[in-house]
Amino acid sequence: MPIARAPLKWQAMKRPILIHPDPRLKKVCDPVDDLSDELRALSDDMLETMYAAPGIGLAAPQVGVLSRLIVLDCAKPDNGDEARPLVMFNPRVLASSDEKNVYEEGCLSIPDQYADVERPKVVDVEWLGADGKLHRETFNGLWATCVQHEIDHLDGVLFIDYLKPLRRQMITRKMVKLKKERAREKV
Repeated sequence: MPIARAPLKWQAMKRPILIHPDPRLKKVCDPVDDLSDELRALSDDMLETMYAAPGIGLAAPQVGVLSRLIVLDCAKPDNGDEARPLVMFNPRVLASSDEKNVYEEGCLSIPDQYADVERPKVVDVEWLGADGKLHRETFNGLWATCVQHEIDHLDGVLFIDYLKPLRRQMITRKMVKLKKERAREKV
């Protein structure tokens, strides 16, 4: 999910973000069985990429890796919040509230397109951290929306899949046009 923020200094390299429509964005990702140094380096790259974009969340398939890995940081530096980068391997929602929230969502893989999406207001999430330990936390508000948005990516679901077909098709056409324009600029 995009949001303006000052990038942090990371010692990783920035990765290109896939733009919809790309078949890799619609695939279900494989669980992470072993936390290798390569996967930890990928999570560092993803954090750098997310902050530089700028965004508040990024899933591995958005950088072309079909593994169950997401990163997020919904802290708001403008409000004096400290950065709180989270790295989640194999995240899963254990429980969600009946109460809903509506946020205007966007996606780094669908640039400059936004729409209201309704999701549970509170979710309990469990994940394996980069430290190799199992973590569990209750997320509320924007954090809950962001973590659900990113976990959706791991299941091949985009925020536009929650929209009516006509609106989804319109956004997809815009993305096809954007990809063609970008390809021409590279030539």
